[in-house]
Amino acid sequence: MRKTPILAAIGIVVFLLILVPSCSYNGLVRKSQSVDQQWAQVQSVYQRRADLIPNLVQTVGGAANFEKSTLTEVTNARASVGRVNLPTAPTDAARLAEYEQAQNQLSSALSRLLVVAENYPQLKATQGFRDLQTQLEGTENRISVERQRFNDAVAVYDTSIRSFPNVLYARKMGFQPKPYFSATPQAQSVPQVQFNFTQPSR
Repeated sequence: MRKTPILAAIGIVVFLLILVPSCSYNGLVRKSQSVDQQWAQVQSVYQRRADLIPNLVQTVGGAANFEKSTLTEVTNARASVGRVNLPTAPTDAARLAEYEQAQNQLSSALSRLLVVAENYPQLKATQGFRDLQTQLEGTENRISVERQRFNDAVAVYDTSIRSFPNVLYARKMGFQPKPYFSATPQAQSVPQVQFNFTQPSR
């Protein structure tokens, strides 16, 4: 007669040992998918910026005597970004750092190009150039927002795999910590793409 309560208790323990990891696993999958989804958003806004660059280079390159080395630097930086392919959110901090470095180089090259453009009033006065400035400014703002949202999603995920009871089996099930975008000196300020269109004083 006493075996029945013992067997029932054992059954409950076994059930909980199966149920808790199962529920936790499903929750971790959802959080991991959320990180990957946000990573896709980050890549989307970076791609939007990359897509604007050929038009910018063409527009700026049409200005008489524009510095060709500056255009070459932007074109090479854009090509460098295209070589760093991360289809899903990285679990390797070095890979994310490589991706960040390529994007930061492109940001710096774009910033220099737009600063040089200050010396060409006839270029700044064209509607096409002004439109590209506005689109780049909006894109840089989106990049900042999506990077922060990515970091927020990573924070939720990383906290979850390090919390009890997930910490007992998360890594064994393949859930690895994911790195954050870091703040770099270049990333502290968005590249300036807003210009003063007033004519210089004579």
